[in-house]
Amino acid sequence: MSAHHPEHTLDNPPATAPVDAVAHWQRLPSDALAGVPTDRILWSERVPGGGHWSWRLRRGTALRFVALGADANVSVVLYAAHNTLERYNMPDSLKAQHTAHYGRGHVLMSDMGRAMASITADSLGWHDPLGALLDTPTMQQRFGERRFEAHRNAMHRSGKDGLLIEIGKHGLGRRDLIAPVNLFSKVSVDEEGRFHFARSHSQAGDHVELRLDMDVVIAISTAPHPLNPNPDYAPPQVGVVAWHSGPAASDDFCRTFRGENARAHHNSDVFAL
Repeated sequence: MSAHHPEHTLDNPPATAPVDAVAHWQRLPSDALAGVPTDRILWSERVPGGGHWSWRLRRGTALRFVALGADANVSVVLYAAHNTLERYNMPDSLKAQHTAHYGRGHVLMSDMGRAMASITADSLGWHDPLGALLDTPTMQQRFGERRFEAHRNAMHRSGKDGLLIEIGKHGLGRRDLIAPVNLFSKVSVDEEGRFHFARSHSQAGDHVELRLDMDVVIAISTAPHPLNPNPDYAPPQVGVVAWHSGPAASDDFCRTFRGENARAHHNSDVFAL
């Protein structure tokens, strides 16, 4: 490998062997995998820092995101698989739950009042719904320009461009890009309305779990949070493990967390009949 073209080390299976869903999650921090039913794992991934990916997943699928370094960030957007015009709605979700940040018990609601996903496990207690995305002009101004032609997989990728690439795979475009949930990041607001990014909020091994309450298209980016003051472009890898959890039970913690959550889950249950 040329010294002029540093690359991410991607832990891919050899071409002669099939993809092993078990191999990746077994190399994730064991303390961050407590409670994951290993006999029901569907697949796992290690997403490079600054990377992006998307999936179409069924209701009753759980996703565990695991930070593999400090100050991780995973920007998540959700669209209903049956009709992508229905999508995660940040204002309605925050207003209904009387909150300005997410943690265990909170539900990500659609603009149709349905529960799209629920945060069922969380080692941090605070995930940012307000800080938006790192765009390419801001990224280049802060970190310099590193293009694929010169730097290969060590190129700089913005969260906005990463998510646009991913939702484009599902027939969506720039007008469809919505405000994301920034997992692992903490942004507080002072009395003057100014945003403050919490450095070192997440550490390697921290985790957060989403259970999907509808069939969804989910896209993620692991680019840095736009308010992270780190002068270096150095987002860490993030592990992702998916398994079949089944839909929310009648006494599910997220369903009963607030009355508004119960109604959102009821709307998703009725739609799934």
